[in-house]
Amino acid sequence: MAARVQKHAGLAKNEDQRVRRTRDRLGDAMMALLQEKSFDDITVQDVLERAGVSRSTFYTHYRDKNDLFLSNAEDFFEMMATALSRQRENSDRVAPVRELFAHIAEVRPLYDALIASGRSDDLLQLGQGHFARGIQQRFRDVPRAATIPANHRSALAHALSGSLFSLLTWWVHHSMPASPYEMDQLFHQLVWSGIVIGPSAARPSSPRV
Repeated sequence: MAARVQKHAGLAKNEDQRVRRTRDRLGDAMMALLQEKSFDDITVQDVLERAGVSRSTFYTHYRDKNDLFLSNAEDFFEMMATALSRQRENSDRVAPVRELFAHIAEVRPLYDALIASGRSDDLLQLGQGHFARGIQQRFRDVPRAATIPANHRSALAHALSGSLFSLLTWWVHHSMPASPYEMDQLFHQLVWSGIVIGPSAARPSSPRV
């Protein structure tokens, strides 16, 4: 009985690995094609030929090329946004800014292609949503955030995520004038000295008579 359960577990693991490899090949093919032509000009057949995957296999995983594109982006943002919590990093950082900016610098041609494809708004919305949830998780992990009222954390996390992506856009459009490490420091200076404040400081002072 135990041997049979172990065998089924092994088969499931192998199946998961095959699914992951297939999805990775399709995602890589889409990203490569985006550097050669616009999103509107890319067909499912283009992706299949680049990835070496059959049409039936593609439609097992995705509805269309748009579903592939967004799923691939979602996987990336989910992994990046939760990195600090998953790694149990012992710091006051609420978002992996250094890692995100360094990755964008490494794939700058792809980033430019995504902007040119007209899909940047979709990416920003996806990224901001995932990073807002990641920052909210870090508020529970970081002792320094203990003074933030629980009912304020979601709003602050969304505000900070929006600020982060605004900072990223500025950084890229200005030819990356500072290192990812410096941008990480700048963002977290904004977090701890500007936006995130204790409950006593958040209350407006009474007007003087």
